[in-house]
Amino acid sequence: MSQLSYREAVNGALIQEMERDDRVFVYGCDVADHKRIYGSTTDLVERFGPERCFSTPISEDAMTGMGLGAAISGLRPIHVHIRVDFLLLAMNQLANMISTARYMSGGDLSVPMVIRAVVGRGWGQSAQHSKSLHSVFAHLPGIRVVAPTTPNDVKGLMSAAIRDDNPVVMLEHRWLYDTVGEVDEGDAVVPLGKARVVRAGTDLTIVATSWMVVEALRAADLLAERGVSVEVIDPRTLAPLDEESIVASVQKTRHCIVADNDWSFCGFGAEVAAMVSERCFGQLGAAVSRVGWAFVPCPTTRCLENEFYPNANDLVRAAERSLGLDAMDLSGFDFYTYENRFKGPF
Repeated sequence: MSQLSYREAVNGALIQEMERDDRVFVYGCDVADHKRIYGSTTDLVERFGPERCFSTPISEDAMTGMGLGAAISGLRPIHVHIRVDFLLLAMNQLANMISTARYMSGGDLSVPMVIRAVVGRGWGQSAQHSKSLHSVFAHLPGIRVVAPTTPNDVKGLMSAAIRDDNPVVMLEHRWLYDTVGEVDEGDAVVPLGKARVVRAGTDLTIVATSWMVVEALRAADLLAERGVSVEVIDPRTLAPLDEESIVASVQKTRHCIVADNDWSFCGFGAEVAAMVSERCFGQLGAAVSRVGWAFVPCPTTRCLENEFYPNANDLVRAAERSLGLDAMDLSGFDFYTYENRFKGPF
C-alpha cells in the first residue's frame, strides 16, 4: 500500500491502463494544458505523446460523439469534462447513441468508453458550475455510473471502468482531489457494482454518495459520543446498484438515512429510499429519511452555500429524528472547514 492523494490515484490509474493497453487514450478540454485537470492528467502527454492525450475544442456533443466512434471502432477513449454541468450538452450522444448502441445492435457493438466528469462544490461556483447529476445518468439503461470517494476506490474503479466493455460515467468530486489515503500498489481493480462498508455499526445505516461519505463519517463520530453506532455504506457504483449490501445493513440496524450529493427530489436518494422501504419494510424502526441539497439553484455567496449544501450537522439531526433522541449540543463544532482549504481549479 502507498499513501496517495485522490488526484495521484486517478493519475496512477490512467498511466497504468495506458501502459497496459495502447488502445486507451485521454482527451477533453484542458487535459493537456498546464493545469492538467487538477493534476490528474499530469505526465500523460510526456509519456504517451499528443496522439494519446490531447485537448479539444469546447464542443461537448461533437467530442463525445467522436469518442463513441472511436469506441465502436476498437479503441478505448477516456473523455474528460472539467465540469459535469456541460456534459448535459452531450446528452443526445449519451441518451440516444452511447447507452443504446449495444442493445440496438443486438450485441454486435460495444462502447468501451469512460467519461470522467468533475462534480461538486467549489468557491462561489454558483448554479452553472456546481452540479452532480448522477441520477440523470443512472436513469439511462446501458450506462454504468461510478462515484468513488477514496483514493484507493478511484484508482481501482478507474481501472475497472477502462477495462469494461460498457460506457462508464465516472464522477469525481473536486474537494476529494486533495484527500489522501492508502492505495493498493500494482494492478489492483475494484469491481464495478459492489458497495463498501466504510464504517461498521449496529444502530443506524447511512448510505452516502461522493463527498457525503466524508460528512457521514463526521456525523458518525459525533453520534458515537452519545453511544449511537452508525454504519456507513458507500455504494461506489450507483448503476448498477449493489442493493444486497444496503439491504443487509438496514436489516441489521433497522434505521436508514440516505445522504446524497445532489438534490433530493427525484434523485438517487429517492431510489435508494424506495428500494429500502420495499425490501425492508417489516424490519424498519422508522421511515427512511433523505438528506440532500436544497431544491433551488446553487447560490454563489458563502453563507447561502452553507445553507444549500448539507453536512454532518444535518445528518446528526436526521439521525436524532430517526432514533427519537433529543438534540445534542453541536455549538462547539465547526461544520464549514474545507471551504477555507479549497484553492480552486488551477
